[in-house]
Amino acid sequence: MSTGNPASAGLHVAIIPDGNGRWAVQRGWPRRAGHRAGAETVRRVVDAAADLGVGYLTLFAFSSDNWERPAGEVDALFGLVREFLLEGAPHWVVRGIRLRVIGRRDRLATSLRAAIASAEEATAAGRGMQLRIAVDYSAREEILRAATRFYTTLEISQEAFGWMLARVSHAGEDFPNVDLVIRTGGEQRLSDFLLWECAYAELVFSKKLWPDFGAADLDAAIREYHMRPRRFGRLPEEKAG
Repeated sequence: MSTGNPASAGLHVAIIPDGNGRWAVQRGWPRRAGHRAGAETVRRVVDAAADLGVGYLTLFAFSSDNWERPAGEVDALFGLVREFLLEGAPHWVVRGIRLRVIGRRDRLATSLRAAIASAEEATAAGRGMQLRIAVDYSAREEILRAATRFYTTLEISQEAFGWMLARVSHAGEDFPNVDLVIRTGGEQRLSDFLLWECAYAELVFSKKLWPDFGAADLDAAIREYHMRPRRFGRLPEEKAG
């Protein structure tokens, strides 16, 4: 059960966990050691988000552009994702966390697709925090694929297009738009992540490399979010009228 701030109950936090490779290189270790450390951080941050009362959490695990990395590193990343899903699912069931994996699946190995299906099925009854992991994901490709199918719909609206996006990416139609994006590693860009859903998201950039990011950092980012005015293009209330 969540024990966090009730104000965060419906909050959708999206995280771009950057800096695993640099973290390892700084220590003279192979990059895959950084990815393994990063996977452990993901486990901690998922629990921390649930404890803080976050309603929805989306994590960027593997970009479609990451296929350009060396094959050995790609294989290691997918192996960590599979391990993360298989080991995480029983824990998430206990915590009431429901998992969905978004992105393409046709290019993934059979063993990884099986792990995704198993974890999603095991956690399907979860009524606590909703967790999404983006694997082989590209927002621009998702929007393009949705647009090629959108002509079949009878309703032309942002809501209808959002529904089509959810269909093509396995996203789950009940996920709200992103409220807060956190990116670690010092970089300040979205990198083709949830572009449609992040239209009015607040952005918080951390200089910490992902393996060094923890529950206190997540809490600080959420507190900063709650301090920011949310106008959505409108005037502040005191100036309206």
